[in-house]
Amino acid sequence: MFPIRDSITYHGTKIAALGLIITTGVAYYLQLSIGIEAFEAIFYRYGFIPSVFLKNPVSELYTIFSSMFVHGSLMHLIGNVWFIWVFGPAVEGRLGFRRFMVLYLLSGVAAALLHGFSMPDSAIPMVGASGAVSGILGAYLVLFPRARVLTIIPPLIFFFFWLPAPIYLGYWVLIQFVYAFIGVPGIAWWAHIGGFILGLILVLIMRPKRNYRADPFWECWRDYC
Repeated sequence: MFPIRDSITYHGTKIAALGLIITTGVAYYLQLSIGIEAFEAIFYRYGFIPSVFLKNPVSELYTIFSSMFVHGSLMHLIGNVWFIWVFGPAVEGRLGFRRFMVLYLLSGVAAALLHGFSMPDSAIPMVGASGAVSGILGAYLVLFPRARVLTIIPPLIFFFFWLPAPIYLGYWVLIQFVYAFIGVPGIAWWAHIGGFILGLILVLIMRPKRNYRADPFWECWRDYC
């Protein structure tokens, strides 16, 4: 299910969310600018490699953070920054710039560590912001249980429909667990789960600011306003 937007009336300034989108986009542009061979080499230099990290955690600590800004393809990048755009501003509006960034980065750390401990012998680099983005989703679920998400399901359903946020996010995290236990290759499912769970926990600890108009707009959601 692909999210289009949420039903929150006012998001705030979006400085952190926009900053993350721009920074991640610039990082990908720099990846492309150095050529195909070097593009792939970046995965091994800045990606999080469980087997390497667990042997040398101090010297490889930077890869936990650098891996969040490295992406394997344009679609990989677009998927992550789009989720930041849809769900990030509302969470930032409740937490403020600093706490939002702390939540994002620590969720990325939790994602990398859980992925590393679940696959300690893996020599495949993990790259992408999806673990940190998952933390935003976990926080969103706690902060906006009455919100709705405008959704499509390509290629099955091409018309827009609204789903309650708990159903959308509950389905999303259920899929992560199912694929993680089945062992579907190619995606760091446990990283998504680790980021999501820490996002849930951190947002409860951080004591969010007031809503200031961050409530679902029940009067007009049927008109997609």
